[in-house]
Amino acid sequence: MAVVLIVDDDQRLAQMLQEYLEGQGFGVRVAHGGQQMWAALAEAPVDVIILDWMLPGADGITLARQLRERGGPPILMLSARGEDDERIMGLESGVDDYLAKPFNARELVARLRVLLRRGGRDENGDQFCFGPFCLNFLERRLYRHGEAVELNPAEMDLLLVFARRPRRVLSRELLLQLLGGEEDGRFDRSIDVRVTRLRRVLEENPRQPQYLLTERGAGYRLVPQP
Repeated sequence: MAVVLIVDDDQRLAQMLQEYLEGQGFGVRVAHGGQQMWAALAEAPVDVIILDWMLPGADGITLARQLRERGGPPILMLSARGEDDERIMGLESGVDDYLAKPFNARELVARLRVLLRRGGRDENGDQFCFGPFCLNFLERRLYRHGEAVELNPAEMDLLLVFARRPRRVLSRELLLQLLGGEEDGRFDRSIDVRVTRLRRVLEENPRQPQYLLTERGAGYRLVPQP
């Protein structure tokens, strides 16, 4: 099940959206401002964000830029501002799509599904696809052009961590924590070894990776679309 995070201070609209999207098969979480949004993302990753432009405190444009700097999930921005200048400003801030209020709920769902496919997730959230690969979360199996690819358990665990947080920069310390390892950094080189081995499977040229990228001084991130 793909998970949507609604960030909107209009509680009535957020509740209506939540009920409708849950009826369409999405998992839904709600935040009523930037602070709640960051708390929700820290608690668990989501697959796509519906972000309102007008919010108390940091507005949607500011939050979108911050999300992009951190490699956050796809963003669909909602706004009562329908003029071209505002729409362009929203897209330039890093959002992936823009929908003016009032909007058709069916169109919203269609746009969300496009963003999920673009980001490599299927509608049920059971698979993550990138390039010639599809990772099945339930089976813990990786396929290349439909053929199974062999990964050892450590490599599979690491790929699952990246696939559940696409485009997000993950530090070695965070990766160790997510993998259930030591948190004091003594074994952070083990992450580098796993990444190197995983690149040998995923990349046509491991020395020039397209999918599993190094962010110098920050960590690694998985990019579904090079």
